Amino acid sequence: MSHFFFDSETKKHKSFEMAGARPHYNPDHPGQVEHIFLDLTLDIPGQSFGGTCQIRLKPVRSGIKTLVLDAVDLQIEGVKVGRAKQPFDYDGEQLQIHLKQPTTAGKVFTVAIAYSVHQPQRGLYFVQPDEHYPDKPTQVWTQGEDEDSRFWFPCFDYPGQLATSEIRVRVPKAYMAISNGELIETEVDGKQKIYHWLQRQVHPTYLMTLAVGEFAEIIDDWQGKPVTYYVEKGREDQAQLTMGKTPQMIEFFSEYYGYPYAYPKYAQVCVDDFIFGGMENTSTTLLTDRCLLDERAALDNRSAESLVAHELAHQWFGDLVVIKHWSHAWIKEGMASYSEVMWTNHEYGAEDAAYYRLNEARNYFNEDSNRYRRPVVTHVYREAIELYDRHLYEKGACIYHMIRAELGDELFWRAIHTFVQDNAHQTVETIDLLRAIEKATGRNLLFLFDQYVYRGGHPEYKLGYSWDADHKMAKVTVTQTQVDPKDKNSAKELFDLTLPIAFGFDRGKQPLEFQTFTVRVHEQEQSFYFGLPEKPLLISFDQGNHYLKQVTLEYPLPELKAQLKQDPDPLSRIYAAQALAKKGGLEVIKSLGEALTTDGFWGLRVEVAKQLAQIKLDQVLTALKPGLKDKDARVRRAVIEAMATFKTDESYKAIKPLAEKGDPSYYVEASALRAVGAIASSTLTTKPKETKVIKLFKSVLKDRAGWNEVVRSGAIGALSQMKTSTAALDLILTYTEAGTPQPLRLAAIRALGSISTGQPSEQLQRILDRLSVLVGESFFLTQVSVSASLGQMETPKAISLLKTLANQTPDGRVRRMAEESVKRVQARVKSNQALSTLQEEVQQLQQANQELKSRLADLEAKSKSSGT
Repeated sequence: MSHFFFDSETKKHKSFEMAGARPHYNPDHPGQVEHIFLDLTLDIPGQSFGGTCQIRLKPVRSGIKTLVLDAVDLQIEGVKVGRAKQPFDYDGEQLQIHLKQPTTAGKVFTVAIAYSVHQPQRGLYFVQPDEHYPDKPTQVWTQGEDEDSRFWFPCFDYPGQLATSEIRVRVPKAYMAISNGELIETEVDGKQKIYHWLQRQVHPTYLMTLAVGEFAEIIDDWQGKPVTYYVEKGREDQAQLTMGKTPQMIEFFSEYYGYPYAYPKYAQVCVDDFIFGGMENTSTTLLTDRCLLDERAALDNRSAESLVAHELAHQWFGDLVVIKHWSHAWIKEGMASYSEVMWTNHEYGAEDAAYYRLNEARNYFNEDSNRYRRPVVTHVYREAIELYDRHLYEKGACIYHMIRAELGDELFWRAIHTFVQDNAHQTVETIDLLRAIEKATGRNLLFLFDQYVYRGGHPEYKLGYSWDADHKMAKVTVTQTQVDPKDKNSAKELFDLTLPIAFGFDRGKQPLEFQTFTVRVHEQEQSFYFGLPEKPLLISFDQGNHYLKQVTLEYPLPELKAQLKQDPDPLSRIYAAQALAKKGGLEVIKSLGEALTTDGFWGLRVEVAKQLAQIKLDQVLTALKPGLKDKDARVRRAVIEAMATFKTDESYKAIKPLAEKGDPSYYVEASALRAVGAIASSTLTTKPKETKVIKLFKSVLKDRAGWNEVVRSGAIGALSQMKTSTAALDLILTYTEAGTPQPLRLAAIRALGSISTGQPSEQLQRILDRLSVLVGESFFLTQVSVSASLGQMETPKAISLLKTLANQTPDGRVRRMAEESVKRVQARVKSNQALSTLQEEVQQLQQANQELKSRLADLEAKSKSSGT
């Protein structure tokens, strides 16, 4: 059974489907590709390569006369089957091979295509030093997902076709070449070296890879299989710090997925200028070298460890079990993202894992409310890469967790084992996961998939509570606020879930005693009544917080304070902090301030700092200040960001020493700098004070280069807050020049959009002139930053630059970002025009009112004069 829910724009949510979106299906296939063999020679200085691609095919039917292969911007030099040349047509996107001998069903044959590529735009990337970046390493690497393998070899380029593969590549002798599977042979030929790799297990074309460079190789192992880390020479210590837990992770995932790691080795290659965080090519993951940590970065950076876990998890979900079509990519991306939660739980504990999962949900909520709402599974799009969003990754992770909550741990892992074992080295769709669950557990979870996978959205609950002392009765009212009660068609937006509600009792024991009830929540508003032995201390809706939802607690103050202080679930404590902050007042500040200094979980302390910032009372600063000395850098960072919302001399004086003297954490130091810029923009009204602050940022930009330019990017972010300062703009523009370290340059490009909104017209034109040059750069991350920068602006002139970027970029994600930025700018321009018109009308009314007052005063004066 298939489910198709076409997304449409509503008053609350934008549509995912943009102009040009259409249904996409896998093509008809002529047969099973059994093997792909690439025999290539790289010309690295010339940024070109050539050789042959052999595809061994077992036809599914007789009489096929034409094979159609995906092949973009290749120079096709000839096609053979055996020794016989085959006629072909090539239009720059597809290669049509006209077989002299039509196929016979089941009779295997090999087609060999001789071809070359000069300066490829996608698929295979050459990285080399240039006049601006003379220290950049020389590297070559590939990136296939989603459909970019066709840019470096002819193939049937979609995930539903699996084959073994082989890459034989000739490179200069100084370089290493790393690929999928096993290295079966190396050969030196004069000044060149030939590497021959063989991948014996089937996989799709998008997972075929090649990475070439002068790498240092660090060799680890798992159960006798090599686990290798490849990094630029001199960064070996960072490799161990970043990837050193990989063998333990392989052991962990092998056990939890119920299937031992399937490949002969696991390699991780850190490459320069990589366009993603990482890519899970079969047995050979490519990672951005920006994930490599130094000792100071490792203090409060777990994102690199999560990245390593995510890409490794794909070796099972994505590589071993392969999606049949891009529309089902949540199966692999959701599990890889959920595996970050699993590893966090294993390594750092249940509270950290729950908080990690909450932040994954928040990322999805943000996209759902601010960008678009869509079904997780949809085959309607323009390009498959558009699907790779927060719905796919973070919402997908939350769906896996809900499946686990529905089944319980034992049955969940039994279902996962069944799914992996039944589908190893095969392709799957979402229905296959449902079937594995039913096979392993007897449970039919289609109701959950219908609500969370095949349609967009999630429940938004408002919760009320009251206690009837006479009858010892608790009343809990649940309202689904995502539904408009006035809209007759809104019933389809209701969610139907069975959830636990628990009441906590303090009977002098630790932990609290809970009495739990299960209720079905399926109407727009429902009230539930519970007879209890005594008044509960607190109420926990969806005990454990396993279901993807947004909640607003409208409980009395005592119950919220008790929940903040005593609920064992960190997410329930966070929800209580949010509800308390909305109530505000000195009693709330006292409770939140106490939690900031006493709660044992760093994530809760972070959230309390954020919530204190929502209460605009002077006493909040006093409550926040102890957090500046918190032992956890993540808490110190949150406290700084909270204090920065108070644009006062007191907050400025508290934060400035951290900006001047630094902090053990790069991130805390950068946050302090940004905070100083934000506060200074509001409080420093004189030129000498502005000059003094900018002098601080200048010194940071000059002297504090470090890991990934985090600190200096913080200074750039600070300057971007000083929206009326020409001196700040001058500094930012300087760091957008080529030759600036890439992370710092990208931060400066993004900052141009932020500072633009306060600049006079002649300075705004300088910004636009600079961005008009940057629009022409081809590097993916530069294009993303340019789009983000232009999207923050409030001038119609930004729109034409965004349209130019959208039209000329070869990347579907950049195109979509630019088009979405156009809409944001248009909305701002329209809003500003409306505001300008309103201001003119108000001024006219004020002027008319003043004239009336003057006339009235004249009349009164004349009246008094005539009366005397």
